[in-house]
Amino acid sequence: MTYKLPSEAEEWVAEYERKLNESDQYSHAGEGWGVGFNGDFLFEIQPDGSYDGEPVYMYLELQDGACLDAYVTEGPESEDYGFAFRGGYEQWKRLTAGEINPVEGMMDGTFDLDGDMQKVMQFSQAAIVMTETASEIDTEFEY
Repeated sequence: MTYKLPSEAEEWVAEYERKLNESDQYSHAGEGWGVGFNGDFLFEIQPDGSYDGEPVYMYLELQDGACLDAYVTEGPESEDYGFAFRGGYEQWKRLTAGEINPVEGMMDGTFDLDGDMQKVMQFSQAAIVMTETASEIDTEFEY
């Protein structure tokens, strides 16, 4: 099934949760993530030159190699997250197409990260597997 972004973000993030939880690679790479610290992520797709709509906020509750919950949320003020990953719509398209490495994207400023960069670097393989998993979702970007 094809999921449209941003109009079907709720369905897309539910599929993402399902795929993360089915991934043995993510289970292994994410082992220990969120244990003893808030590992929940807020993903923010921001308007840019190719998309002039409202920002899209997706919340993922991540702990110890599992995605416990995932949904679209109103914004950063409505969630207690440990990390936020923000970037323009066009950059998210490139990320989910596998054209951008998530860790390199944080390091070179393509994406903004709020949270402990050292923790993210410690679990960099989990970030890569998460991106690979997102690229497995049949996604139609509407803009």
